[in-house]
Amino acid sequence: MPFQQGSARTRQRTVLLVGIVVLLAALILAVVLASVLTHGKEEVSLKMLNWKDRGTTKNLQEVILGRCYSYVMARYPELGDKDCLKIWESLKQAFIYKNPCNITPEDYQPLMELATHPIPCNKSLFWSKTNDLAHRYTKSNQDFLTLEDTLLGYMADRVSWCGDPSDPGINYESCPKRSECESNPSSVFWKMASKMFAEAACGVVQVMLNGSIEAGAFKSSSIFGSIEIFNLNPDKVSAVHIWLMHDIGGPQSESCSGHSINRLKSILEERNFKITCEDDYR
Repeated sequence: MPFQQGSARTRQRTVLLVGIVVLLAALILAVVLASVLTHGKEEVSLKMLNWKDRGTTKNLQEVILGRCYSYVMARYPELGDKDCLKIWESLKQAFIYKNPCNITPEDYQPLMELATHPIPCNKSLFWSKTNDLAHRYTKSNQDFLTLEDTLLGYMADRVSWCGDPSDPGINYESCPKRSECESNPSSVFWKMASKMFAEAACGVVQVMLNGSIEAGAFKSSSIFGSIEIFNLNPDKVSAVHIWLMHDIGGPQSESCSGHSINRLKSILEERNFKITCEDDYR
């Protein structure tokens, strides 16, 4: 009997020691895993800081709200029913705490629905590589509107934003360029806004292109060439007027009979649009 009792105690001590060892091993493994995961999160966050474009605009909320209120209260009071606070919240929810290379059109859908408004017929002005000239023109001539003259474009013009999965959820240091990843917050936003702007166009629309660009005034990969032109509705748009502008004192690389303009004309003709083209419209 004493021998059997001693053997039982030995087995109990052995089981107890094994249990302690297993528990210690589990604790060590948990600590190591936590360290690896934390380090991984830090690495992800650090990677988010190393994009090539400028970071989120400082005081973004104040900028967006200020522009929204200015637009709907002062510039176009007929749009006074727009809820600028909801518009800001929907923009923020589209990108905050999200990987800035994984943004989808669905992220922006609530914003688009809140901020969209009708565009009067015969007023739509599209542009490509003529940013400054087009907007100087619409600023002095209220007969036309570019995308940047709509509420969506006015709020977002020359503003930058992107998220980060780690706190505070917004990256103020850097954001990805289109060349780094296609589905970044800026590219997805402007593609959606451009598509909606084109869909809303009616009557005669204007297109201002740069005839001083050596590679050609019309580029198929541009926003106008890849999105806007294919979302114009032939049942709503009666004609497309091309204004081919040249830099003052700059090269006359292309005229209305140039190769890229002819390519643009053929695309428009295939979609049953009437076309006119004018060199250096004044």
